[in-house]
Amino acid sequence: MIAFSEHLCFKTYAVSRYITGLYKPYLDEISLTYPQYLVMLVLWENGEMNISKIGEYLHLDNGTLTPLLKRMEKNGLLSRNRSMDDERVVLINLTEDGKVLKEQTKHIPEAVQSCFPLNGEKKKELMNTLDEILLAQNQSEI
Repeated sequence: MIAFSEHLCFKTYAVSRYITGLYKPYLDEISLTYPQYLVMLVLWENGEMNISKIGEYLHLDNGTLTPLLKRMEKNGLLSRNRSMDDERVVLINLTEDGKVLKEQTKHIPEAVQSCFPLNGEKKKELMNTLDEILLAQNQSEI
C-alpha cells in the first residue's frame, strides 16, 4: 500500500488549492472567482470563442461552463450570442468592461509566481510534465 503522503493525487490537489488560494486576494479585489479568471484569460488571449472551445482550453464541460458564463454575462464581463451560421453554437465575446479588466489583472501572474520556489528551468520542467499528463488524459478520452 502506498503511503498517503506518496499519493500523487493528494500532492497535486494540495498544490492546486495552494495556488488557487494565492490568486484569491487579487481576484477578490476585482470581483472574479478563479474559474471566471481562467475564462477571462482564455478570452483575452483568443477573442471570440464558442463554449465548447473554451471548455477544451479549460478542461471543463458545457454543463459546468454554462452557469459560470451566465453569471459573468450578468456581471457585464461578456456576452453570449447564438452563431448566425449554426444556432446550436453559442459564441462568447468580451464586453468593454471585460476588456478593461485585462489591464487591472496584468500584475497578478507575476505576483503569484513570485511565491513559488521555482527558477526558470524548474518551472519549464514542471510545465512540461503537467502538459504530458494533460495530453495523456486527452488521448484516453478519444
